[in-house]
Amino acid sequence: MYKDEILVLREKSLDHGIELSEDQLGLFQLYLDELCAWNRRMNLTGLTHRQRMVFELLLDSLVPVPHLVETGRLLDVGSGAGLPGIPLKICKPRLNAHLLEANAKKVSFLKHVIRLLKLEQTEVIRGRIEKDEDSLHPEGYHLITSRALAPAGQSIAWCAPLLTPGGLLVTFMGGRVEHELEENRQVIKDHRLTIYKRIPYTLPGRESERTAIIFKRRVDNTLAV
Repeated sequence: MYKDEILVLREKSLDHGIELSEDQLGLFQLYLDELCAWNRRMNLTGLTHRQRMVFELLLDSLVPVPHLVETGRLLDVGSGAGLPGIPLKICKPRLNAHLLEANAKKVSFLKHVIRLLKLEQTEVIRGRIEKDEDSLHPEGYHLITSRALAPAGQSIAWCAPLLTPGGLLVTFMGGRVEHELEENRQVIKDHRLTIYKRIPYTLPGRESERTAIIFKRRVDNTLAV
């Protein structure tokens, strides 16, 4: 029997066009239970209330799901406790996922969760994107995610070169999204990115609007306007 917060996750996910299966709900239940248990022993997240974790960690990670590829290579940069990489892997099980994380204790948590949830084609890589590129897939990634990694411009500059042509970069921005986009217009252009999807949303219990921006790397060598 699922706990109430997982049933709420299913309900709120439907608002974003995401229908979670019984198997996926079970995986989210296990993941949330482990996240809470380990968080009592180490600082995986500053959140301690389970319902807030459901909304601000799990649901927040799922918002881009309807617009993402089903197959290919996923790189979750600065994965931390596995966000958004593990929720995306649960929803897109055919992705070949790499979770990049520098902190040894968080790496241990990620490896534990991957074993517990029996997530296939999922690997944890200990390292930092700015200096451990040699540890990553040499042919790049079809999908890259970064959540609270660094200021938007820096995240784009680190992640975009690892995208395959036509690959997607998922970023999460707050209420100043237009300012962020304008401020980083040149770095977006330099890395041949265009805005593929812009997803404004508000999380339950929060008044401030968030926006998920999905960039797409141009296939040709012409610069974006």
